[in-house]
Order: sequence, then structure tokens, then C-alpha cells
Amino acid sequence: MSTEDRPSAPRSLAEALRGRDDVSLGALLRSRPDLITPVPTDLTQLATRAGTRASVVRALERLDRFALQTAEALAVAADPATYGELLGLMAGDDADPAVAQALPHALGVLREQALVWGGDDRLRLVRTARELLAPSPQHPSPTGLGPTVQEATAGMSPGRIQEIVTAAGLPSTHDSVSAVTSLTELFSDRRRMAALLAGAPADSLDVLERLVWGPPYGQVTADPAPRLRWLLDRGLLLPTAPGTVVLPREVGLHLRRGLAHRTPEPVPPAVEAAAVHRPQVVDSTAAGQAYTALATVEELLKDWDEGGPAVLRAGGLSVRDLKRTAVALDVPEPVAAFWVELAYAAGLIAPDGEADERYAATPAYDEWRELPAGERWSRLVTAWLAATRTAGLVGGRDAKDRTLSALGPGLDRSAAPEVRHRVLALLAGLPEGAAPAAESVLARLRWERPLRGGAQREDDLRGRLAEWALSEAELLGVTGRGALSAHGRALLGAPAAPARSPEAEPSGPGDKLPVHHRPTHVPTLSATEQAVASASAARLLTPLLPEPLDHVLLQADLTAVAPGPLRRPLADMLGVLADVESKGGATVYRFTPGSVRRALDAGQSASDLHAFLAAHSRTPVPQPLTYLIDDVARRHGQLRVGAASAYVRCDDDAVLGEILADKRAAALGLRRLAPTVLAAQTDPAGLLEGLRAMGFAPAAESAEGDVLITRAHAHRTPPRSAPEPVPDGPPVPDDTLLAAALRAIRAGDLASTTPRKPGTAPAVNGELPRTGAAETLATMQAAVLTGEALWIGYVNAEGAASQRVIAPIRVEGGFVTAYDHTADEVRTYPLHRITGVAELADDAG
Repeated sequence: MSTEDRPSAPRSLAEALRGRDDVSLGALLRSRPDLITPVPTDLTQLATRAGTRASVVRALERLDRFALQTAEALAVAADPATYGELLGLMAGDDADPAVAQALPHALGVLREQALVWGGDDRLRLVRTARELLAPSPQHPSPTGLGPTVQEATAGMSPGRIQEIVTAAGLPSTHDSVSAVTSLTELFSDRRRMAALLAGAPADSLDVLERLVWGPPYGQVTADPAPRLRWLLDRGLLLPTAPGTVVLPREVGLHLRRGLAHRTPEPVPPAVEAAAVHRPQVVDSTAAGQAYTALATVEELLKDWDEGGPAVLRAGGLSVRDLKRTAVALDVPEPVAAFWVELAYAAGLIAPDGEADERYAATPAYDEWRELPAGERWSRLVTAWLAATRTAGLVGGRDAKDRTLSALGPGLDRSAAPEVRHRVLALLAGLPEGAAPAAESVLARLRWERPLRGGAQREDDLRGRLAEWALSEAELLGVTGRGALSAHGRALLGAPAAPARSPEAEPSGPGDKLPVHHRPTHVPTLSATEQAVASASAARLLTPLLPEPLDHVLLQADLTAVAPGPLRRPLADMLGVLADVESKGGATVYRFTPGSVRRALDAGQSASDLHAFLAAHSRTPVPQPLTYLIDDVARRHGQLRVGAASAYVRCDDDAVLGEILADKRAAALGLRRLAPTVLAAQTDPAGLLEGLRAMGFAPAAESAEGDVLITRAHAHRTPPRSAPEPVPDGPPVPDDTLLAAALRAIRAGDLASTTPRKPGTAPAVNGELPRTGAAETLATMQAAVLTGEALWIGYVNAEGAASQRVIAPIRVEGGFVTAYDHTADEVRTYPLHRITGVAELADDAG
């Protein structure tokens, strides 16, 4: 192609964007959604916004390690750089073939993200990215390279520069600029540099070796040692401040054999399998854990059914209440915090909003309980996937050194949903039944989103989020024995698992073997797609869950064994009649006088309890249990407590005499009013508790003398919505918004770049044309007759200003009807909203 035929190279990022098609621009706006919040008026404004510090930092943080290394290499290359120079910095003198193969894709990512523009002969890193990534004393480059010779000698005296040139074996020059250029050419020439370093003392080469991979700065005394003096005299070390020297970039690159990075990483690390299990074992294990998750959440909400812990003044649960919840659930406190946060994220618990605010179940909990088990599980897991609240942070400290409490503020981490999806996607890429090595998952995530400032930074939030995601997925039954289950895979909308190769077949459970398989990335699903995936996961899980039973096994030691999950009415009634003694694969209930009295207080009669047990026991009702129920029922209600302030009445005056004679009754303040009535100074509730503590079985009665039935009062909050996740930046635009944004940007760019007639002031920084009302009207009317297009400024009813190119069709009644080239349709505009008009050049296309 001749020079005349070759398209001109873009002179700015705006021109480079102007040369893109809609598909390329759409890819940019999807990957960097902050650029269309709000929609730019034209491509010049889009380019300006793409170069702002906040936007560039966000874009750099979303690059994988090799793409970031490529950007870092461009930051230490010449500006502009050629593709060959960039390849030399990435692949080195040895031309690593893996780097050479991966570099075009990495460069394409940087171009798509508008971090790099220009052709392969003039690659330019956007200025803000260069400032962020280029080395400086305050912000060392991740490459470990120092400043160039030109930068390091900027404040050096001309005489000293000439001394260095002479010591390096170069001819002296007449000015510092040519001397620095000569020294730079020497350090960049592999053959001449090798000859220079061949005459260096061995201990001087040791100094260079210590600085070559960074940091490139070192300390020297006022009287340097001979090994340092040799390097300083020849410019191989240059002073930057009193007592400080630096290894020039060109010298460092020579010693590195041209590499900008010590270890280029063009290929992501493989996620390796620590063990491979049979898929059936994985699915059954995950299903068992899913059932446990449902039971745990129900137990938590049952414990808080009459009103849960108080809400702290700053929000959240107190440490004491979290400990009590952990004891009630029989789990460690961090796990209890996870279940509490999960119920909150699913909208099952919330503050009740009362003056003495407490946590309680929401009305949504009652609806959730009635769903089939598979759907209840999918509701919980879907809420977990989308939640930004992070239970793993509970007990830590915030920026103000305050303790982070469960259900309290400060637990949102916007990256959590993306990390959870990505971790599960990596598991989905492994063969069926393969459980990954956790460290290989973390290594892969660090490659995909490297830590700024180096991988050794202590605050590796994404790493901690990934570790929590793995453990929480196991708690929820998304994974079983560390491997992704079939219903977990369906939850992601992931394709079928990769086929397992014959050599990957385990010889037994727990066999260790690496699986070098690059996972397929599973994109985040839309709300509709997620609902379909959740329903599919629930269908797969349901057959694996145990069927609820309608019976128990009664035993002579006053216990009942439930060999599996019980149907809800049976479980609820048994929970009142007996106390849970142990849980596991089978639940053991124990009958006690107190538990039987609890059932009688709830309105059940002895005959009701006998009938209930006979109907639901696969074994005969033991005689000791029958005696226990009859004995408690015979004494239940013999004493009656009512409100005087409180009184006790009993048809058997001997019983009342026994109470008065008991020393434990002294605190109740009892006195006899009649042979069958005692009055008390305490309230009825306190009197009931006191008499029960003495071994009696009193019953409360109403003012009419009827026995009061005391049922547990289920406390519910008003209708509450689940907490909204905190977004990780602006949302990715959908196709409709993207098409509208592209149309508006193209329209604004057409209006701002269309040539004007000579004598018409060009648009500057989006400035609108300004003309008087009479001139605007006359120009419009003339354009109707000639059919010419005009450039106008327009302010809509909301006050938003824009530039447009229109072809007027008619002007009447204070309105102009015209074909709007920028909107590609006929529109009508009020003349009073047109700021001005200008004629276009005759050759405007």
C-alpha cells in the first residue's frame, strides 16, 4: 500500500474511537459501563472520560495479569512504541513463544478497553495509565525498572555528563543532549554493553545483580567504595538524590535480556483437582448438606419466632446474642453469623421497627416454609449468590476500628457476588466429581484479577471472598466433598461437565491427581435466566432429599426417635410435646413433665396426646409414657392462678396449706383469704413460675374462671423486602440502553464534527451555535426552499443541550419540522428552544 493510499493514523484517542464501528464501541461501553453514566454528548467527550483517573484505575483493576503486564511494559517503552518493541519487552531476547502467541490477544484487550490506541507502528498507552504505571521514586513500577538515562540525568551538570561519556569509552560531545543520546544508544546496544560489562570488576557486577529486578534504587555514602565508583563513573548507576543512586532503565533491560517482567504470565494457572469422587457420592453428600441447611435456617427462625435478639443502637446483633444463637444452633459463631446473614439476605428476618426494636421473622418466612424443600433451598442459594453482605467479615474491624457485627452495617462488599460466581464457574470447568485444590483456585483468581501493588499485599479481599465462597458453598450443599454437584451446576446455568479422561479415573475415593483443564467462564445470568436456572436446580435436588415421614419410634425410656425429617404438623406438635435431645441423621426427642405440661398449656388434653402418639408411632406407646401424661394431666390445673394482684385457688385446702408451709413460698407473699383461696403479692406470671419451681402444676385462669390456653405467640415484622445488594460500579448496559447510547453518541459526534461554511465559528468543547431569533427564522425558511442541511443547537424541556444536523421541511406556527440526520428521523422542534443555527459546508457528507 502506498503512502497516499494508507489511511492516516489517529492523532488522538477521540480519533481512534471515531474510527471504530458500533460493535467495537459497544464492547468498550459494556466493559467500562462508567463511560456512559451519563451518556457522553459525542466521541470527544467519551475519549476525555475514558482518560480520567478514576475510570482508568477501574479499567486497570479489571485486567488479567498478562494484559496488565502488557500495559506495564508499554508504560516503560517509548511513546509511541512499535509492536516489535513491545514484543521485545514481553518476550525478551529469547523470544518466548508462549508470550508471542498470547500478546496479540492481550493487546487487543487493551485496545478494546481504550487503554491503548494507534496502529502496531505507533502504540500509545493513554496518558493517565502511563502516569499510573510508569516508574517514579514515589511509585515504583511493578516491572522493577527505574527511570531512563534521560530522566535520571535531567538535573546533572553538563561537565559531569561529559565525564561519564568519556569514562564509558564514548567520544565527548559539545552539548548535554547529544551526550545523553550517545550514552542511551550505548546502553541499548547489546553487543557494546556486553563489551563494557566484560571489563567490570566482579563485585561491581554483583551490585548490578542485586538491583536488576528491582527495586532499582540503592544507598551510597559520600565516599563510595571502588566497586560502586566504577559503576558511577560509567553511568551504570546514576545519582538521583544525595546518598541515593538508581539503575537506569536501559541498563536494567540489558541485564534482564530485554524482559520488562521477571516472569511473564501469558497463560492462566490451571485449576487442579485435589480429589475426584463418584458423581453420585458428590450429589448425595451435597443433598444431605442442603437438607441440613434448610433445617438450620428453620431452627434459627423457630428460635426467634416470638421475637429475636434486640437490635443494637448502631445496628446488628450483639456479641452475646450471636453466641447464644451459635449455642442454640450447635455451630461455631462464624457459621452462626453466616446463617443469620443468609436468612437476612433472603428476606426471612428483619428488624420489627418497634420502639424496643428486635429482630423477628418476616411474613415472607411463613410463605417460604410452605414451599417444597427444593424451592426453599433454591431461594436461599439464589439470595446467597447475589448478596453483597459478607458474613466472613463479622468480628473484624472497620476503617474506624469498630467491631463489625452480624446484621450490622459495614458488611457489604460489592465484589462478593462476582467472586462467588467465578469460583463456582471454575469448579464447573472441572470434570464431574472433581474437587479443586483451594490454592489453585486462589492462584487462578489472582491471575484473573491481580492485586495492585503486588500479590503480597495483606488485604487480599478477593482471596478471602473466594475462600469463604468455597466453605459457604459446602455449607449450603452447592458442593459435596468440595466438588460441584449436579444441582449446583444447574444453578449456574453451566453446560454439562467435561468428560473425564481415562487417566483421570480415580482408583479410590480421595485419590490426588492434577486436572489441567481450563474452566469455561460462566457469565452472570439475568434475573429471568437465574429464575429458570434456580427452578432447574430445585428439580434436580428434590429427588435427592429425604421424604418427610409421618411417624416416629416411641421407646420405653421416654424418648421418641424420628428416623428422618418429619412432616411439618407432626414436627410442630412433637416440638411442643417433647424436647429435642440430639440431632443428626435421626432426631431423638425426650418426654419430660415440663414438656407434657407445655402441651397441656397449649390446649391439648390427655386424651388428645394419647391419640396423637398412637396415631404417629410405629411402635406401641410405652406404659411409662402413658403414666407420665396421665400423671401430669391429673395435677394440671388443680391449682388456679388469677389476677387479684394474683391469687391461688384450690378445692383441696390441704394443698394450699402445704404451699403456705413451704419455705420456698416466702418470696411470693402468700396469705390465706379463704379455705380454698390464697392471695399473692406477685403478678400471675411470677406466681405461676414460683409454684412450678416448687413442683406443682398450676394453670392460669381467666376472670370468668376458665383455664387460659397459652400458645406461643409468633411475632412477625411488617412486610419487609430483602436488602438490596450494593452494586460494584455502574451496571452493565443492556442491549436497548447500549443501542440508544451509541445512537446518541454518534448523533452528537456528527453534529460536532460536521464542517461549517467559512466564517462560521466551529464548535469548541461542545459549545452550541448562537444566533438571534430573526436570523434563526430567516435561515430556516431559506433552507426549506434550498433543501440544505443546517447545524443547530437545541435545549429540550429538561434543560439538556445538544447539537443536531437537520434538513428543514417546513416552518410554521413557531415550530420547524425537519429531517434530523443525527436521530435519523423526522422531528418537530419549537423555534424558541433552538439556541442558534449555522450553515454547513457544501461538501459536508
